[in-house]
Amino acid sequence: MTERIALKVDVDTLRGTLEGVPALLALLARHRVNATFLFSLGPDNTGRALRRIFRPGFLNKVLRTSVAANYGLKTLCYGTLLPAPNISERACDVMRSVRDAGFEVGVHCHDHVLWQDHVAAQSYAWTREQMQLAVAAFQRVFGERPKVHGAAGWQMNEHVPQLEAELGFDYASDTRGSSPFRPLFAGEAAFCPQLPTTLPTFDEVIGLDGCTEQNVADVLFEHSRTHPGPHVFTLHAELEGMRLRPAFERLLQLWLAQGVQLCSMRDLYMNLPPELPTYPVEFGELAGRSGRLARQVTVPLERRD
Repeated sequence: MTERIALKVDVDTLRGTLEGVPALLALLARHRVNATFLFSLGPDNTGRALRRIFRPGFLNKVLRTSVAANYGLKTLCYGTLLPAPNISERACDVMRSVRDAGFEVGVHCHDHVLWQDHVAAQSYAWTREQMQLAVAAFQRVFGERPKVHGAAGWQMNEHVPQLEAELGFDYASDTRGSSPFRPLFAGEAAFCPQLPTTLPTFDEVIGLDGCTEQNVADVLFEHSRTHPGPHVFTLHAELEGMRLRPAFERLLQLWLAQGVQLCSMRDLYMNLPPELPTYPVEFGELAGRSGRLARQVTVPLERRD
């Protein structure tokens, strides 16, 4: 059976939407490759993310991955020294061009920094408000309700799966893991299946164990080749759509030469078995990334240390 790898493009910022997304559209079209684009739809408060400087591992990640070069000084001032621009208002034409080119589009978040830094400890009411804001902005841009949700920074709480069902999402990709599953919270399985990100991201491996921008494609290709799929690979419009685009194109070429079918997440969703396994979600650290992420628990709890 042909290996499938779904490409999930997270779009976090205004610059990523205006510059990274069109570049990725051209690249994907050139290689006749499908993908899913998840948009941040509210204010670009990227500058406020610098408050994470005291979080363990954050400064090291900043230094490893050249954050200033990737995002640009202007973006790093949004929400602090500069007003936060509304992404869906400033870049609605670019967003629609993705849908019009035949790619799946969905919701990443309303305010990326606010969600990533606070959702884990927030209430049902707060979470619902943020998700409704994102859904409403998506409807204004595309004229229809979104069907896929992929949480910013792989951050969520126990209310997110219920709200995804209430707001009409078909499926979600909020977690890291190894295979599609139904998330379990408080003893109840969620309605929306999770298609977790299964492969490391470029920014998680660059700067570690000899991995550089020049060989990161080979590192990721080898990882995907030695770990069974199907896979979800998350890339970012601000990275693989801009400075790391040559490395991403090489990875595409390696996969295509191997006969891998590169697809959207909806392609994976439409081919899910009728019954999916149910696994709890835990919050823990992941190599190469700062903070704690939502992760699929695949080892039975009674067997865990």
